[in-house]
Amino acid sequence: MGLRELAELGRRLVDEVERAVVGKREQLELVLLGMLADGHVLLEDVPGLAKTLTARSFAEASGLGFSRVQFTPDLLPADVTGSSIWNQRDGDFEFRSGPIFTNLLIADEINRAPPKTQAALLEAMQERQVTTDGVTRPLERPFLVLATQNPIEYEGTYPLPEAQLDRFLLRTGFGYPSGDAEWEMLARRIERRGDDLRLAQIIDRETLLEMQAAVELVHVEPSVGRYMVAIVAATRESTSLAVGASPRGSLALLKLSRCRAALAGRDFVTPDDVKAIAVPALAHRLLLKPELWVQRRSGEDVVLETLALVPTPPAEDVVAAT
Repeated sequence: MGLRELAELGRRLVDEVERAVVGKREQLELVLLGMLADGHVLLEDVPGLAKTLTARSFAEASGLGFSRVQFTPDLLPADVTGSSIWNQRDGDFEFRSGPIFTNLLIADEINRAPPKTQAALLEAMQERQVTTDGVTRPLERPFLVLATQNPIEYEGTYPLPEAQLDRFLLRTGFGYPSGDAEWEMLARRIERRGDDLRLAQIIDRETLLEMQAAVELVHVEPSVGRYMVAIVAATRESTSLAVGASPRGSLALLKLSRCRAALAGRDFVTPDDVKAIAVPALAHRLLLKPELWVQRRSGEDVVLETLALVPTPPAEDVVAAT
């Protein structure tokens, strides 16, 4: 697959999902970037802002097999991964796979599950495999997790540890829609005379894998690559942070910036690509110093400050090198 075809399919896919999620094209494109980069996405916002709808719509429009797990305090690891049960007919234990054996897992309110259940996702998210009863079972590619969580309600929740947050390629929120977008949503609901909305399938599993492979055609000039490294290194030196971004953050910048360039139909990455995805790629990986919480500073603020401080490589050098 060429980059021109990838860009066209990506545009059509976001157009179709936007039929369900109105007025949030930038956020939908970020979710698609995560899928193209074969990474996991954390959707974090207050209730009612289409987080679950977004995940379900992408699953429907991309033709992927998907499962949805509602995380609750009593959810056990076996409820996610599956377990072995006694088969009386065969006189032996038989493994029954859990909802994690799919292409796209919608993990709803992931921070409501206890740490033991959250930990059951770690191996699957990083290694694309599940180990139960001493047997390792690979997950079919692509395996993507679109998780949601409510950032304002903490009663009965178990905040995700840094190790698991770092497994998410990017984090994004939706925010409230504009007045025009919200009325457009209501107008569409009136027109279709029902709550249900069926989306057309734009791609399938094999096509998504081809799109992921095509991203590898995007060139990264060394000066742009060093720019990514400099941004991540600057977070480690920030006086606002107890812990900066790890090399996994550098890889996230690389993957997402290449995907953004590919969706734009370009075969090379520009510094603007890096800047556009820096906040969703890095902010959730940063650990603020405790005293800065009272100042209402966030990881997003630190990333934006870092972008303002790190010199940007000249655009003409990037274009000339490609």
